[in-house]
Amino acid sequence: MRDLIGMISALKRPGILVRTAKIGADDYRRDVHLRRILKSEAPAKTGEAILRILEIESVINERRIANHAEYSVAEHVEVLIALLGEARIHRAAYGPPPST
Repeated sequence: MRDLIGMISALKRPGILVRTAKIGADDYRRDVHLRRILKSEAPAKTGEAILRILEIESVINERRIANHAEYSVAEHVEVLIALLGEARIHRAAYGPPPST
């Protein structure tokens, strides 16, 4: 299994979504944003949060690709902001992944 940061890096999303999320990630507040996205208390560990966010983002992205009426750009950006924010926290706590 690839490392968490590698899993995030492997995502292929439209540039405008990624650029917008990167800007928003500067204001990411785990206690506020993560609770809203996960609809529960934030997990203590960033790894668990990242995995849960990746699952949510995957469902949202499938809606985007299918042009589903329930797709929301704002929701997608909000989830991507949380993903990038958690990745930053994870990197700060555990350092960069080892190079192979």
